[in-house]
Amino acid sequence: MAAQSPPVCDFDRPAPDFMLPATDGKTYSLNDIAGENGTLIMFICNHCPFVLAVIDKIIRDAKDLQPLGIGVAAICSNDPVAYPDDNFDNMRKMAEERGFPFPYLHDEDQSAATRYGAVCTPDFFGFNRDLGLQYRGRLDATRMNAQASDLPRELFEAMKQVAETGRGPAEQIPSIGCSIKWKA
Repeated sequence: MAAQSPPVCDFDRPAPDFMLPATDGKTYSLNDIAGENGTLIMFICNHCPFVLAVIDKIIRDAKDLQPLGIGVAAICSNDPVAYPDDNFDNMRKMAEERGFPFPYLHDEDQSAATRYGAVCTPDFFGFNRDLGLQYRGRLDATRMNAQASDLPRELFEAMKQVAETGRGPAEQIPSIGCSIKWKA
């Protein structure tokens, strides 16, 4: 079922902390991820067609944002029992096969998704250097059309602005994707 993130960014809302295991064998907190000029936390999963349509762009944007001082991590919060494609072993495979340039974190108890208010995959939370929320929009207008390659890079441009000014754009289009698969 498709879901959409809220239409308005809750500017300056503090980033919730977490302590989550990653596919690289380490455990990360928010401070481990935070960049000098901002932080991007992405809720993704392995099976969602919306994520699969943009995963190469997510990787590209993460690589392009890191030199700007933006720390990046992805979190999978889906119920791994009901959705085995999203279990930790499959997360590890995806991160390895795709060469994720960021930690891919497993939110088994779904507490991070709850604290962040994540509703869909992909769902993007862009924070400034003070870990105040500045972006809650989409990656771009791709939706599920993986062939759409010439679209404006909304997430990248927003996070570049955050890195440079500490503020996100006033106009943001909500992300749309598969709903988070909550445990029963």
